[in-house]
Amino acid sequence: MTTRPEALPTPALKRARQLAMYERASKTLPGGTDSNFRAWGTDTIYVDRGKGGLVWDIDGNEYIDLRLGYGPVILGHGDDRVDDYVNERMRRGVSFSLTSEDEVLVGELVKELNPWLGQVRMTVSGTEATMHAMRIARAYTGRTKIVKFEGQYHGVHDYALISVLPNDVSELGDMDNPVGLAWGRGIPQAVADTVIPARYNALDVLRRIFERDGRDIAGVIIEPVLGNAQGILPRPGFHEAIRALTREFGALLIFDEVKTGFRFARGGAAEFFGITPDLATYAKAMGNGYPAAAFGGTTEVMSVLPDKVSHGGTYAGNRVAAAAAVKTLTIIKETDALETVKATGLRVQTGLREVLERRGIAHVFTGHATMFGIMFTEQVPTEYRDWANSDHDLYDAVATGMHARGAMPEPDSREPWFFCEAHAQGDIADRVVTIFEDALDAALDQRAGGAPDQLPRDAERHHLAREAEMLGDGQG
Repeated sequence: MTTRPEALPTPALKRARQLAMYERASKTLPGGTDSNFRAWGTDTIYVDRGKGGLVWDIDGNEYIDLRLGYGPVILGHGDDRVDDYVNERMRRGVSFSLTSEDEVLVGELVKELNPWLGQVRMTVSGTEATMHAMRIARAYTGRTKIVKFEGQYHGVHDYALISVLPNDVSELGDMDNPVGLAWGRGIPQAVADTVIPARYNALDVLRRIFERDGRDIAGVIIEPVLGNAQGILPRPGFHEAIRALTREFGALLIFDEVKTGFRFARGGAAEFFGITPDLATYAKAMGNGYPAAAFGGTTEVMSVLPDKVSHGGTYAGNRVAAAAAVKTLTIIKETDALETVKATGLRVQTGLREVLERRGIAHVFTGHATMFGIMFTEQVPTEYRDWANSDHDLYDAVATGMHARGAMPEPDSREPWFFCEAHAQGDIADRVVTIFEDALDAALDQRAGGAPDQLPRDAERHHLAREAEMLGDGQG
């Protein structure tokens, strides 16, 4: 390993107001937040505002935001183009449980950007979108079972929370016969039994599943990249083989494009990989942070609506979400926003690669330049189980060290870094690389000082909180 510079001292973040807010919030909100994923104990961050590629917490600490709300903010926080349009439209009223022209425009734009789609409906969240897509697949085929892949996250309804994020991958069972692992209590076994887990990029396992249960399989739902394991990419031909296998057995292919849609390309991962699914789900980037979501499919598959399948929602297609989607999708369609996001991600990757190579640290970039991960490993990962073999403790230490220095990736090695159009502004990309370098050196110094497996205080707490969610406090 080459000689590396001595790490700079870790800056001290201001935390007084956030600690007080944590104590206050914990009396009302479980864990002090409205989501388990944001509950980081006394290190929980309480945000004040965001603009462009930056966010500020209530203590005034500034961060380059590499989480972007887990991906929705494709243009930047507080994008004036989107916000001005939403503000103008919402003055006409927000929620009618009647259909507005904005909703029709959203459907037309989603179809225009994804020409394989026949029909589309809006909903409120990615969770609802995948729930409805699974229901449509079961209704259309008359079958009950859905195949999903280990480590993939499709929302928080019961049918999605199987084999999602165990820290101990041995709990997933034999590599040739994965077991369904319910993530959290309260999921009826009868529901869990309708979901069949498979290993991402393992076609032999998937074929055996179809040969065993093919007559009962309604569909395969898949994130085109393994989004909850830093965006692990498919092996060449993987998606093509799944497409062929589902057609062979009369099942549907569902692309969960909640993370990849309108981010990987204007037509999402379906365009990027050149695959035509039967159904797809969208959310996140389609609204630049507003709670907009949609699901759609071929005209034939979607023909089960409205007469044969239940779908509704008081807030589905509400004026705020629809207006945000209209403007965001129009910008994505008519400008080079996605090209800018990709170029920024590639620029950051180049800088990170130079930093890591100077220190002789084995690493692999996963995913797409607009949404990528960094795994400290020599082997190119192909599935969730490979995450366990990477040096994710070092990654967690670096990520939380970056927080203290003014950049905020998710402090969990499974979540990718997200980029938005506003990250191209000023010196943000260069600052990300510098902050990463300083945090890396600090983590390496700590490890060299005799605590190779010890994480910084906040990283360790966050890691244990996630583990508790999946073990004592999460699994029944």
